[in-house]
Amino acid sequence: MDKMKYKYMRIQGSALAENTMYAKGVFSMCWELVRGEEMEQEDKDLYLAIDAWFAKNLPWPPQCKRQEKVVCFFKTENSKEMMKMMRPALWLLERYNQPYFLVYTNTPGKIVYEDKYQVCVEVPGTLQIDKLQENWSPKDEDEGENPS
Repeated sequence: MDKMKYKYMRIQGSALAENTMYAKGVFSMCWELVRGEEMEQEDKDLYLAIDAWFAKNLPWPPQCKRQEKVVCFFKTENSKEMMKMMRPALWLLERYNQPYFLVYTNTPGKIVYEDKYQVCVEVPGTLQIDKLQENWSPKDEDEGENPS
């Protein structure tokens, strides 16, 4: 089988977001934990630090600010730094038994926003998933790399 390079990656759960009816992304999943009663304060502080780093270093698409029906994907070509900072958030999801999936695709949908690290796409109702990797661990050495 030929190795295919995937251009985009998204970390998402299985629950749907109310505004998009699309699987919630990693940031939404973590914010639910922060707002909930079950997360310890030290873990909340950890996520708030992660979120602050992303707020400073990752542009927030205008479509997301307006709560349009869009979802974001990391660009795999530049995801290594993002995934390094995301690892503790994934650890938190695991700690609080929140399943998540890494979704890789070359066809995320109609791109309505793009920057160095991400694309924002309109929610089409369905998503063609080229590969779903369920058993990834934050300890993987090649975080953010394309799967083979």
